[in-house]
Amino acid sequence: MDEAKHHVVVIGAGFGGLELTRALAGAPVRITMIDKRNHHLFQPLLYQVATTSLATSEIAWPIRHLLRKRKDVTTLLGTVSGVDRAGKRVLLEDGSSVAYDTLVLATGARHAYFGHDEWEPFAPGLKTLEDATTIRRRILLAFEEAERETDPAKRQALLTLVIVGGGPTGVELAGTIVELAHDTLRGEFRNIDTRQARVVLIEAGDRILANFAPELSAYAHKALERLGVSVELGRAVTQLDDEGVVFGGAHLRAKTILWAAGVAASPAAEWLGASADRAGRVLIEPDLTVPGSPDIFVIGDTAHLLRPDGKPVPGVAPAAKQQGKHVAATIKARLAGDNTPRPFRYRHDGDLATIGKRAAAIDFGWIKLTGWLAWWLWGIAHIYFLIDFRNRLAVSLSWLWIYSTGQRSARLITQGDDDKS
Repeated sequence: MDEAKHHVVVIGAGFGGLELTRALAGAPVRITMIDKRNHHLFQPLLYQVATTSLATSEIAWPIRHLLRKRKDVTTLLGTVSGVDRAGKRVLLEDGSSVAYDTLVLATGARHAYFGHDEWEPFAPGLKTLEDATTIRRRILLAFEEAERETDPAKRQALLTLVIVGGGPTGVELAGTIVELAHDTLRGEFRNIDTRQARVVLIEAGDRILANFAPELSAYAHKALERLGVSVELGRAVTQLDDEGVVFGGAHLRAKTILWAAGVAASPAAEWLGASADRAGRVLIEPDLTVPGSPDIFVIGDTAHLLRPDGKPVPGVAPAAKQQGKHVAATIKARLAGDNTPRPFRYRHDGDLATIGKRAAAIDFGWIKLTGWLAWWLWGIAHIYFLIDFRNRLAVSLSWLWIYSTGQRSARLITQGDDDKS
């Protein structure tokens, strides 16, 4: 690799980082990709791993495999601990550093507990494969422990599963878990009837899917209730532990609690010493650069940028990909001698959420769809964006099997250090 070429360092191999790298193909640069994990994750389907519909290998791919044909890219497995802006170096936990000419931070987000980090051991969030397998283990172990429990009250607590947060992830988790309990596991236990499991979705706001049109929120609410989910609105969780949750002053005993209520950015703002919003997202310039550092870009869930309507650019995969492509175009323009600032313009492609295996809500702005047609369009869209043919085929066959039989094959209880499971 030509060491004299402009060196672009990308931190994070998510949607934004990979799209940037793809768009820089053929440019006179050398690229170093740094990630603390060795795989790229298709996060929109992560909940399906957590709820036993898909295997981990169906939604994740080794970064080195994805970039194997790019001789201009060096992939490093490492954890970033800071950024030396003056010296233009990325600092790693092992004490080493990587020099850059242009730095792109695409480090994603983590779950946030609104000042109650002590809740995390009792209510895991869903951002990584490790989170998904932890949640899968807790859900399946709840039924296994209920099978052995003879005390009726304790058994009911084991058969009560709570999801906190009524956004797309919470809605998708609730719909799939209730189908798992009522359909997939039915008849497999001798001492319990899994159809007696209670799935409760708690949302502090006045409706679920708050970013969707009100009529789609209402549709999703009714669809969840038809499946058997109890939807609780307008009551925030105020206490949470291994015995259950308190919301709206009421205590609900539950042994399985899942968190889908909030996100916080990676520590990128701390690394940079930059200003951030309340969620830790870096306050960036319209061209996606860090104020005072035109050689540093921040994209995806780590960035805070307002749209012309005053709303922030959402932390979704399409936004990250658009930003990655925009930054690549800016880098190429600069290398060609054009340093004119290029403001980013976000194009909203729509909002999608699935409710179980036969319904979904889709809001494209110009058209809104619900029901089985929306579910099929949701599935086609997700399969299209999977990276390779093998995964598209595997996911398609898994979904067809679940749709036809109700059975989910990825019901493995893997071992872990989760002492709350």
